Amino acid sequence: MKKIRLIVNNDFNKKEKEIFFIKTELQCILNLYAKMVSNGSWKDYSFSSGNKEVSFNVYQRASEKPVLKIAKNLKPNYYNEKFFIKDKDGNVIKKSENLNQLINKTSWNKLRVVK
Repeated sequence: MKKIRLIVNNDFNKKEKEIFFIKTELQCILNLYAKMVSNGSWKDYSFSSGNKEVSFNVYQRASEKPVLKIAKNLKPNYYNEKFFIKDKDGNVIKKSENLNQLINKTSWNKLRVVK
């Protein structure tokens, strides 16, 4: 018969603590989305998640690819790669360690889709 041991400091539950946007981050993103929808430049949104990142995808039309992705990197290599904005090709436009700074310092009206 095996001996049973009590494990006090189990780190198993701590690994899954941030698998999505927290409330303040999501509120900041949705405030920006509401502003851009009232402006008429954004039409729809979706969420996507993976092992490395969680992203808020922005569409101009529902049938197209996402125009922009506001993403949270779950496993950043550097401190300033926690949040970033990608275009529809997957190129990183801006990145920052703070989501509020990233959203406030980006000029959203100048980001246009080039066809």
